[in-house]
Amino acid sequence: MIKRRHAGMSVNRRPGRPRTVASIRRLVLRLATENPSWGYRRIDGELALLGVAIAASTVWEILKTAGIDPAPRRTTVTWSDFLRSQAEAILALDFIEAVTLIGQRQYVLAAIRHASRRVWIVGATAHPTHAWVTQAIRNLLMDLEDTGYVARIRFLVRDRDGKYPAVIDEILGTAGIATILTGVRVPRMNSIVERWVKTLRAELLDRTLIWNHTHLRHALREYERYYNEHRTHRSLAAAAPLRARPQSLEPAQIERLTVDRQDRLGEVVHEYHYAA
Repeated sequence: MIKRRHAGMSVNRRPGRPRTVASIRRLVLRLATENPSWGYRRIDGELALLGVAIAASTVWEILKTAGIDPAPRRTTVTWSDFLRSQAEAILALDFIEAVTLIGQRQYVLAAIRHASRRVWIVGATAHPTHAWVTQAIRNLLMDLEDTGYVARIRFLVRDRDGKYPAVIDEILGTAGIATILTGVRVPRMNSIVERWVKTLRAELLDRTLIWNHTHLRHALREYERYYNEHRTHRSLAAAAPLRARPQSLEPAQIERLTVDRQDRLGEVVHEYHYAA
């Protein structure tokens, strides 16, 4: 009888350490997801600060079972991860070329904030000298200061175009903004502004006959206002950079739907509003 009793106890006993409770496993995976640069030992240290005493090898096993590499590849932050994490503090800058009907080439300097997608068309000129670019950057900083953005911007991403003088990095530095140069022939490092350039060409420059410099500046001012105040953006949940998305109405709540169209730039772009 005693032999059978001990035999039954050995059969029912589960070998090895007990399984880590589900709440701790979920916490480990949450820490790994929210902090891509943390390895399993860093996660184990954070758990210790929270009073959760488990072995680092247990953290390793939890991550491995979930298909997450515990170390060391997760310690490297990719460029896309950097852009996403610092979007609130990043401003991107680029030149766009346009040609007037008389054959004169114009250079447009524009900036865009990654988080809000707000655009500043800094200026346009046929001769982008170092003196002109330097003054344009000063004007941009004054505009950022007037609108309250300068305190939020910490990085400015631009390419290595020879039109930029070295002194602008010092001017930006005095405002606490560090310049980040993209790699040679790597436009994707400045993808946000490159995508905006494509939008500008598709929605304005490719559909408008630009007569001269004055006409170009007028068209750019109108498009900047339209882009910032009315044009919807998928990255902003269909809102505009300077205009929140209105509360949606159910079809049953709409008694009368009367919408007017307002044309901009000779019917190149359209805005739709509820009739007054």
